[in-house]
Amino acid sequence: MDTPKNPLSREYEQRLNRMSPFEIKNELIKLAQADARTSSATYLNAGRGNPNWIAYDAREAFFLLGEFAMSECKRVRQEAPGIAGSPSTEGIADRFEAFLAKNSASEGGRLLADSYKYAVEHLHADRDELALEWADGITGDHYPTPPRILKYTQEIIRPYLAQEMGHRAPGGGKEYDLFATEGGTAAMCYVFDSLQANHLVNKGDKIALMAPLFTPYIEIPQLDRYDFDVINVSANKVEADGYHYWQYPDSELDKLRDPSVKLVCLINPSNPPSYRLSDENLATFVDIVKKDNPNLIVVTDDVYGTFATDFKSLMYTLPFNTLCVYSFSKYFGATGWRLAVIAAAKENLFDKLIKELPEEKRQDLTRRYGSLTLDVGGLKFIDRMVADSRSVALNHTAGLSTPQQIMMSLFALKCLLDTKDVYKGKMQAMIHDRLSALWENTGFTVVPDPLRVGYYSEIDMMVWAKKFYGQEFADWLTKAHAPLDVTMRLAAEKGIVVLNGSGFDGPEWSIRTSEANLDRDAYVTIGKEIRAILEEYHQEYLKAQK
Repeated sequence: MDTPKNPLSREYEQRLNRMSPFEIKNELIKLAQADARTSSATYLNAGRGNPNWIAYDAREAFFLLGEFAMSECKRVRQEAPGIAGSPSTEGIADRFEAFLAKNSASEGGRLLADSYKYAVEHLHADRDELALEWADGITGDHYPTPPRILKYTQEIIRPYLAQEMGHRAPGGGKEYDLFATEGGTAAMCYVFDSLQANHLVNKGDKIALMAPLFTPYIEIPQLDRYDFDVINVSANKVEADGYHYWQYPDSELDKLRDPSVKLVCLINPSNPPSYRLSDENLATFVDIVKKDNPNLIVVTDDVYGTFATDFKSLMYTLPFNTLCVYSFSKYFGATGWRLAVIAAAKENLFDKLIKELPEEKRQDLTRRYGSLTLDVGGLKFIDRMVADSRSVALNHTAGLSTPQQIMMSLFALKCLLDTKDVYKGKMQAMIHDRLSALWENTGFTVVPDPLRVGYYSEIDMMVWAKKFYGQEFADWLTKAHAPLDVTMRLAAEKGIVVLNGSGFDGPEWSIRTSEANLDRDAYVTIGKEIRAILEEYHQEYLKAQK
């Protein structure tokens, strides 16, 4: 789309507002970069939530493991030009332990040695099997086997999820099956596809979205192939004191009591505005399923759970009904790695509902999955997802690449070894420091709230328009400007990129900032410029009154 001479025209802003905020972002970046070139402004992108940090010790361990793997490959076969064999099982653990002893000086070497020891002693991994899975996996010379997830990758990720998603839930997560996917994005697609392919949610069915939420969850159900009847369960309500608390009142959650609602999707903590569900909300979910809607399918996306204090996912609160999507991308600064898992309890609603389908639909599924097994009825839903991810016929080549699975394992082991939560504490403190810098410089008030995570902020400009300048000014603002004008002005006049909160089913005049992208000083600038925009509107309003 060509940018008009006046990108702040109301007509252009209204046209843009029909697009996804992540597509609008491209236009905002162009405007912000142009402003930075022609003024003293600094280009600041607080739009997309890509972290500006990485967990480097796990990566050092990964690359060191790669050195060992190459030595193993060359041991089996080495000839010109650059040809080697595949790692061999016999004696590999002894050689790996000797390698670790020689490379214990670096942080990566210590983490790799401690990770290996943890897996052997705490997860009871076979030494040779584990060393071979890691060496062969990082080499990437075989198809992922099993396709759903490697044996020890699953054994490692299970207790990691129990620790981070279940608030150190007992049992080590053994009650869950996992499917390793190419990031949370792929996981979303696989979940929707397989729910429909297995007649658990059909075209035109009623589903619920807990708003505000990440835009793909809004956009996917609208596609022709799904065409779901969507209802919103909203946390957008402004409380009596004029603030947003971003929790779901019972009046909204009660929409889920209707048995015709087949599926509910949520992000916990939310994206935006980055609050975890309260214990009361979690308890209400349990009550809804127990009393009114026992067949409610829950899909919870918990990528930001590691940034919350005392976090407990619905995968542990309501395990029978819940599919959990967890991505490693944000916590470890690894968006480019594309690492995620889908978790389903071994005993679950999805397998139960498939067994209860009418004969005609079960016959349809027998035709669909008959090339995989003689016992289609016994094929778990999570394994059907794996097959569906490769159009069933290519199930034998399904699965996340093995080097990615090894990286995911090392990220998880880093945290399993961190018994005092030092890394978690550092991540949370850094995010909250940036959050404070932003809000203190807007001049707006952040009400203390233990449920606030802070990875994002959703700032409802209309709330602050009313608080600072009154209802008449707020009424004028809605008539004088389109809601997208705030984000457009910040880009075109201040060199700052934020996203429009309305694109996330948030309040119409809200903006979303990410506290992950930039260092603290940048949020000082962003906060001041957001307040300046509101003051500029007010000055325009005063002139209009004259």
